[in-house]
Amino acid sequence: MRYLHTMLRVRNLDAALDFYVNKLGLKETRRRVDEKNKYTLVFLIGPDDAAVVEGSKKSGRPGPELELTFNWDTEDYGEARYFGHLAYEVDDIYATCDRLMKAGVTINRPPRDGVMAFVRSPDHHSIELLQKGEAKPPQEPWKSMPNTGKW
Repeated sequence: MRYLHTMLRVRNLDAALDFYVNKLGLKETRRRVDEKNKYTLVFLIGPDDAAVVEGSKKSGRPGPELELTFNWDTEDYGEARYFGHLAYEVDDIYATCDRLMKAGVTINRPPRDGVMAFVRSPDHHSIELLQKGEAKPPQEPWKSMPNTGKW
C-alpha cells in the first residue's frame, strides 16, 4: 500500500491556488477539466516531492499529491471539521509563518514552541506546518501570540 493523495473540495479555485501555490509554495503537476460533469481537479506537490512523484509514475499512479476538487455548481460544504488537516514539513517554521502572515494567511496556532503551527486555507482547511529537524528556540512574536479560531 502506498499513499497517493488527499482530496480537498474548494469553493474558489483561484483563491485556493493562490493559497496553495503562491503562498504555501506547492507546485501544480497536472489538471483535469471535466466539462460533462462540471468539475476541475488540480494536483499539487511539495517542491521537495518532485523526484518522489516522478519515480512513482513508473510504478502506476503518481503520489504523494494534494488534489483540489472544484465543482462548478455552487455547493455549501460548511465548516465541517471531520477532515482533520494536511501536514507539511518546512525548513524554517518562523520564516514560513512570517511570510504567510504577511500574505494575509490566518495563523490559527502560532509556532510558539518552534516546532508546530497551524494555518488556514481560504476554504477553512487546517494546514499543519512542522519544523524540519530540531525545534527552533522559542522567539517573539510567536511565543506570546495567542491561538485564533479552530484547527
